[in-house]
Amino acid sequence: MIPFLISIIAFLRVLIKMLEDQKFRSLLYIAAMTLTMGTFFYHKVEGWSWLDSLYFSVITLTTVGYGDFTPQTDIGKIFTIIYIFVGLGILIGFVTPIGEYLVNRRLEKIQKKDQERNTPEKEIPEKEFDFSGVVGKLSGGGKR
Repeated sequence: MIPFLISIIAFLRVLIKMLEDQKFRSLLYIAAMTLTMGTFFYHKVEGWSWLDSLYFSVITLTTVGYGDFTPQTDIGKIFTIIYIFVGLGILIGFVTPIGEYLVNRRLEKIQKKDQERNTPEKEIPEKEFDFSGVVGKLSGGGKR
């Protein structure tokens, strides 16, 4: 239970930090609006409770799809098809910056630790490890 709580707290801290970015805030609003729209639709058309409707909207857009709820009406099925195609892109657009932020933060910590370990007399000139020409040739982008 404690690791789960630590993960939730870490996620909320990242979310709060990311809300400083206007583009991310816009993605959050669009994702929330998409989930709200799906929740209202399933509540009205399928007759599900508010919680069941929100649950189904989240499960559908995250592509988990447990199968415990399925639209029974034709209009519900048509809406779900469209909802998946539109909503999945929106949700991916919202989640991707969070992942990028976490990866970048982790890489910065690793680089900082590496810099702290290296002492000036042990440092090797940067050009000694410049493999850009080799990598370019291996990938077919180098001059021949």
